Amino acid sequence: MKSAIIVFPGSNREQDARMALTAIAGSEPLLVWHRDAGFPAVDLIVVPGGFSYGDYLRCGAIAAHSPVMREVAARAKKGVAVLGICNGFQILTETGLLPGVLLRNASLTFVCRNVGLKVETSQSIFTAGYSAGQTLSIPVAHHDGNYFADAATLDRLEDRGQIALRYCDDQGQTTAAANPNGSARNIAGIFNEEKTVLGLMPHPENAIDSLLGSTDGRGLFEGLAGALG
Repeated sequence: MKSAIIVFPGSNREQDARMALTAIAGSEPLLVWHRDAGFPAVDLIVVPGGFSYGDYLRCGAIAAHSPVMREVAARAKKGVAVLGICNGFQILTETGLLPGVLLRNASLTFVCRNVGLKVETSQSIFTAGYSAGQTLSIPVAHHDGNYFADAATLDRLEDRGQIALRYCDDQGQTTAAANPNGSARNIAGIFNEEKTVLGLMPHPENAIDSLLGSTDGRGLFEGLAGALG
């Protein structure tokens, strides 16, 4: 599997993503600078976490207009797989590759801890390494992770199976108490209609080694490697 990781001023998880992809997919990803309008053909593009452009204006708003994102959007429309993690999720919504927006956490505080996640479907290249209904423990680290969309958009996401992950408790229940940021319907990650683009707030790249407290993120990268390798 050939992969590329987009790097912006303020990105801080590109090396984590690089290590995860190298360890699981067995090949070193390209690191692509935000000003590069083109890069070699790849099977997977990762837009990593961090604070692109210092989160000025809105999180991801400036990054969405970088030269490289025009290329990412063009490739996504041709079916190339795109994974946006945390700030990457914010950027994907700002580019219009995914619906909705990420707002300030309901608590108005930065949240950094492991959270429970429920896998909504295994029928995608991103979630093929899991079973539907499986619960995971994966860390979050964000201040603006509160997913919002209007009711019609949320209903459409539900009807079309575009919700990838929801925040849940240890028993897999999607309760308000298990929701770390106030996201609508406990949504932690969504797909585009074709399920070739995934945006999620939790950091699976930080849950691939037992030394970090969880290996539940491995399934995402293993599934991608199996589907795209």
